Amino acid sequence: MHRTQPRAEAVVDLAAIRHNVATLRARLSSAELMTVVKADAYGHGMVPVARAARQAGADWIGAAVLEEALQLRAAGDNGPIFCWLTTPGEPLAQAIENDIDLSAGAPWEIAEIAAGVTERPARVHLKVDTGMSRGGAVAEEWPQLIRAALKEQQSGRVVITGIWSHLASADEPKSPANEYQVEAFLAAVDVAESFGVDPGFKHLANSAGTLALPETHFDLVRPGIATYGLSPFGHSLPASELGLRPAMTLKARLAMVKRVPAGAGVSYGLTWTAPRPSTLGLIPVGYGDGLPRHASNGGPVQVHGQRRTVVGRICMDQCMVNLEDDPREAGDEVVLFGPGVDGEPTADDWADAAGTINYEIVTRLGPRIPRRYVNEDMDV
Repeated sequence: MHRTQPRAEAVVDLAAIRHNVATLRARLSSAELMTVVKADAYGHGMVPVARAARQAGADWIGAAVLEEALQLRAAGDNGPIFCWLTTPGEPLAQAIENDIDLSAGAPWEIAEIAAGVTERPARVHLKVDTGMSRGGAVAEEWPQLIRAALKEQQSGRVVITGIWSHLASADEPKSPANEYQVEAFLAAVDVAESFGVDPGFKHLANSAGTLALPETHFDLVRPGIATYGLSPFGHSLPASELGLRPAMTLKARLAMVKRVPAGAGVSYGLTWTAPRPSTLGLIPVGYGDGLPRHASNGGPVQVHGQRRTVVGRICMDQCMVNLEDDPREAGDEVVLFGPGVDGEPTADDWADAAGTINYEIVTRLGPRIPRRYVNEDMDV
């Protein structure tokens, strides 16, 4: 049967996901592992990735927002799920009914969680701000949060199941901020215990902490980007040296090939001019699909085994590649990024071209790019 070839697709290797989860687990002594699948699993597809992570031994799944956590439950994930980002007025009762652990970093969050309880008590992780100045209670407000949580725990509406925070500089393992945050976290745990709180799961480590800072592991780690085979340290410590395998390959097929004369300008603003007669290929992927426009005149691609460069401005739906004198034709495959093992560009290469991080390159891929999953049933 003839298979329709897509205009573009992101091929996600679930064997790589399982391998990366197993590799991260091997870094741990006794801590449990939470695979973070927020933002549609960093663009890889939340439900398939969560399923693969569970197969590889992930104890927890982490979802940033409520709709993600509920979608995981609706898809049949019955294991522990942690959701940490809510705003006033969200339907927390649904999360509680679905046995989803929630986060609270302020007394109003405790109040809203308690108000959503019907039958089973809410499972709550208290968040302390240890220096990132994002979510969580600062040290001066930490006792107030503890008292609010204990009050609701005594009423039977809340069970404190964890204390947590987030690292700001773990991707710089030698940064003094890491030591400061560990000290602040331990001090917060001591304060909670002085109030009679059983801390439950203590967790602080992200991908970088999991890989490079064992003192941050505590009872649970929360790797995100490393799950997808991308290094949180960029080129300073590449994924291959960490034993990680990039899981996504972004491919497209040339929509047109044409010969242009020397001096021909390309794309909006004519920011690139052909220095000599050249062959150009039209790639039917643009910033509307998630390619960063900042990578105009620099985004790397591979065509027929050759590294080539995007020329001119990246448009909403398409971009151009300079094929020089290659005899290519419409329908030929272009690899925009992948693991790099066959010489193709990587997400890190695109991040360099756009002045950003590999997280953004994979996460921003939009719904017009279908995801195709391979190795769904392979062993780790």
